[in-house]
Parts: sequence; structure tokens; C-alpha cells
Amino acid sequence: MQLPAAPDLTDLAHTHAGPMHWLATATATAAVVALAGLLQPGPAGTTAATAAAAPRPAAAPEAAGVAYPLECGGGSHTVAKRVSGDLDGDGNPETVAVVHCEAGSGTPPSGVYVLTRGKGAEAPARVVATLVAPDRHRSVTELAVRDGAVLATLLGYSSLDVPRCCPDEKEQVSWRWKGGAFVRAGQDEARGA
Repeated sequence: MQLPAAPDLTDLAHTHAGPMHWLATATATAAVVALAGLLQPGPAGTTAATAAAAPRPAAAPEAAGVAYPLECGGGSHTVAKRVSGDLDGDGNPETVAVVHCEAGSGTPPSGVYVLTRGKGAEAPARVVATLVAPDRHRSVTELAVRDGAVLATLLGYSSLDVPRCCPDEKEQVSWRWKGGAFVRAGQDEARGA
């Protein structure tokens, strides 16, 4: 028995893929991938209702309009720098503000303050700790919050003989929330309000 000759596949119409064939295939594949992405389930145990009910962290407290423990002799104060981050591990950010009295010339000493928001979304910000008091006669050139710690560069003067234009001391300092207070690296306590 002799088998019939196999048909020549190069002559079949569906074996010749042209540009329109590839464009249609790519479009169909993209549509399937997009649809699959939209239909993905959420994380285990999460529904739209529980995701909507999950509490969102409060916004960081604003530094403007806060009553700072700063004596400006009847003048006003300036918030020179501010950074935010979760310093006490409660999931809500605090704000660290560098504030000094406005001065016509020179570099007035700075205070470094930690602000938090009271209970409730509309509660005003308030000072909860003073990291650097203005009576220490320091200026702050750098300020950051990293991994729950406040980092700062302080400039100061070694004696009253040093001209106030030219600080001759520079310190890299950090504070971390520990045992209910901000503790400066290498020191036992920080001033709390």
C-alpha cells in the first residue's frame, strides 16, 4: 500500500504569517495580560472594605503657627528648616523644626524642636521636646531624619572671644527616642517639654 504524498505546507494560506497576523497576535496577548492584571486578587485576607477601613497615618505636623519656647524680645521667629519622620515608632510622623528669632544681621542662635499632633485629625501641632535650646548659642546647618533618628550638624563658638560671624566648633549630633525621651548619642538625657 502506497501512502498519498504529503501536501506541501508552504502553499497553505494559514502558514504564511504576515505583519497583520503578528499585530493581531500582539494585541490579543496584551489584552489578556492587562485583563489578568485587573483581575488579580488582593493580599490574603484583604477586601475592599478592610482596605478602606485601615487607618492611614496622619500628616506630619506643620511647623508654622506653633508656639515655640523661644524669647525673641517682642520680635518674630523664623522656621529655618524642617524635616519629618516617625521618631517614636507609632506609625505617625513627627516634625523636627529649626527655629530662630528674626535678626537684621548676624546669625541668631537656633532652637531645635520636636513637634507632634494632638489626638484627632484637626488637633494643632505642639512642641513635645527641645533638642537644642537657643541659649546653647548653636546654629544648625544640616538636619535630617533617618531610621527614626534625628541627625544635625551644629556650629558654635569655643569662647566669647570668637567673633559671632565665624563659628569655630562643628558637631555632628543625633537623637533617638528611647525610654520616653529623646536621647542624644553619647549623653544620658535630652530636654523634654
